[in-house]
Amino acid sequence: MNKIAHYLQEHLSGEVMTNQEALEYFSTDASILRLTPSIVVYPRNENDIRKTTRFTWQLAERGRVIPLTARGSGTDQSGAALGSGIVMIFPAHMHRVLDLDGKTGTVTIEPGINYGTLQQTLHTHGRFLPPYPASKEYSTVGGAISNNAAGEKTIKYGNTRDYVKSLRVVLANGEVIETRRISKKELNKKLGLATFEGEIYRSLDVLIEENKAVLSNLAPKVTKNSSGYALDLVKRKDGSFDLTPLIVGSQGTLGVVSEAVLGTEPHNPKTTLIVAFFDDLVVAEAVLLELDKISDTPSAIEAVDGNLLKLVKSKNPNLLKGVIDSTLPKLVLLVEFDNTSDRIQKSLAKRVEKIMASQQITCQIETDPAAQEKLWSIRRMSATIAASVDANGAKALPMIEDGIVPLARFKDYMHGVYALFERYGLEAAAWGHAGNANLHMQPFLNLSQVGDRQKVFRLLDEYYELVLSMGGSTTAEHGDGRIRGPYLPRMFQPEEYELFQKTKQIFDPYGTLNPGVKIDVKIEDIKPLLRHEYSTAHWLQHMPHN
Repeated sequence: MNKIAHYLQEHLSGEVMTNQEALEYFSTDASILRLTPSIVVYPRNENDIRKTTRFTWQLAERGRVIPLTARGSGTDQSGAALGSGIVMIFPAHMHRVLDLDGKTGTVTIEPGINYGTLQQTLHTHGRFLPPYPASKEYSTVGGAISNNAAGEKTIKYGNTRDYVKSLRVVLANGEVIETRRISKKELNKKLGLATFEGEIYRSLDVLIEENKAVLSNLAPKVTKNSSGYALDLVKRKDGSFDLTPLIVGSQGTLGVVSEAVLGTEPHNPKTTLIVAFFDDLVVAEAVLLELDKISDTPSAIEAVDGNLLKLVKSKNPNLLKGVIDSTLPKLVLLVEFDNTSDRIQKSLAKRVEKIMASQQITCQIETDPAAQEKLWSIRRMSATIAASVDANGAKALPMIEDGIVPLARFKDYMHGVYALFERYGLEAAAWGHAGNANLHMQPFLNLSQVGDRQKVFRLLDEYYELVLSMGGSTTAEHGDGRIRGPYLPRMFQPEEYELFQKTKQIFDPYGTLNPGVKIDVKIEDIKPLLRHEYSTAHWLQHMPHN
């Protein structure tokens, strides 16, 4: 154990490890990158986080920068859970529900809590946290906050940022602050603090005030977005101020979350599911645009394309038995309503049926839970692809995925993805959140082959260029990380990107907080990090999927 590790172990309550087995385990996350840390820390409490960040700050003041990366379960597909310095692992100790208000449904948690565990707890109180990711059974809530995660319920309920009421955050120098929306009067008090917190508030307030025009057009014109920093949501016209939306989605580059207060929604397990099969993407897009007009928004509008079904049929045809027994469609849509009134659900299902009928599409309406689960299995089939290996040793890689475009470009987006895969001789399969035009796809490549490794970066360039050409965002719910960080300067105007850089500098002047993630990342930075193999062995007790 080196001197730094020894020092940390003497001062922390949690464990510090430098053995090769631990370093190797945490050198990968769910992304296609590899970066080995030098020290692994298991913080036992907020004080451990504070001491660790303070120590790295003090070293940085003397010219030695040691990166500090916060990590949950390592399901991040953007490479944001990797670091070359100290990696802090939260699920080991900081995984508790600290408080649950039965009346309001507000819940206070530590960041290492498993998302599925929290959801089960909430269900027993008739509540749920809607923006859960597909990886909820093996990911953490802290990771969801870090990425501003979203999922199948986001079409109706919004993303993680919409549910984070307040945070406790450890700043780069070890100070602990609480973030929430504060009044103009409270902001003036913050501006007068002779602390690093006060310095942040002063610098950020000036940055926002001097760039109102730029910030007014910052958000991309899509229904969800996790790229960049949400500077436009910090200060409102009434002068109120909240750092919370800035921290959410920042992937540990502005501070380390030690506690979060989250809002929840009433949970209704009785839903109505409508499933429709399409042989024409033009018709599917027309239906999606009509569904978008329904004022009582469906709780989910999910899609699986025919190519994924074809892959499933070739690898495990039994999965389709009793679900799709006839000719495979080009697209399957699953539309769900979870309104508290059965009567309203029935009425809305009838409206969807009429929309489908107007396009000569028949659909199936199900209210029986067992039958619904069987139909939902269509959407879960993406897990089969994620866990597959083809005859040439190629695996489905999470690299070009999570793009989102305006809904009116849905069919163009699908066709563009198909054309891209065809150019590279790859099988194209897509699935995801059709109601948001947010799709996932994973090309089969063998990273042990030089040719396939070279394809990775050409595919990245062409895919994200496609998304941006349609006015989309490079990441709807998975975060920029290292993989998509290089594309932020293409997505945002120079003056907008410069504001992101200045924000990072305000919060992290020495560059200790997760450097190489989100801001100032170049393709040349991540090329040496590309794995020579890809494995999802960390999560084989589950079925990894999007």
